[in-house]
Amino acid sequence: MRRRPSLTTDDVLKIVAACKAAGAKIKREPTVAVVDAGGHLLHLERPDRNGVITVDMATLKARTAALRGRPSSAFEARVKERPGFMMTPNCLGVEGGVPILFEDECLGGVGVSGIDFDDENVAKAGADTFEA
Repeated sequence: MRRRPSLTTDDVLKIVAACKAAGAKIKREPTVAVVDAGGHLLHLERPDRNGVITVDMATLKARTAALRGRPSSAFEARVKERPGFMMTPNCLGVEGGVPILFEDECLGGVGVSGIDFDDENVAKAGADTFEA
């Protein structure tokens, strides 16, 4: 039998807090979604001023990172090479999603939306906090 680590509520809250802190450093408020290894939503926060579309964007970015074990920006590059990959269900080829890794295992993903080109850097700050 194989035993696999998984994210706890405390882990998720630390990841979200790190994303929010990274956003605050650049004076932005990100929408943050965290999913488990299967892409199921564990936590979502959308600031009052962010549009409702940022909920789906952040969640899909996180899901893409979790299911593929790579940043959603890597999927974006893959779609550019082979547009047929756009048909992959529950994945979004847009930067802003980062896998949450522990001992070479992907435990989930964090997705950020609503802060333009800083989405992936802010998501990475959250994922890096978990790894530390």
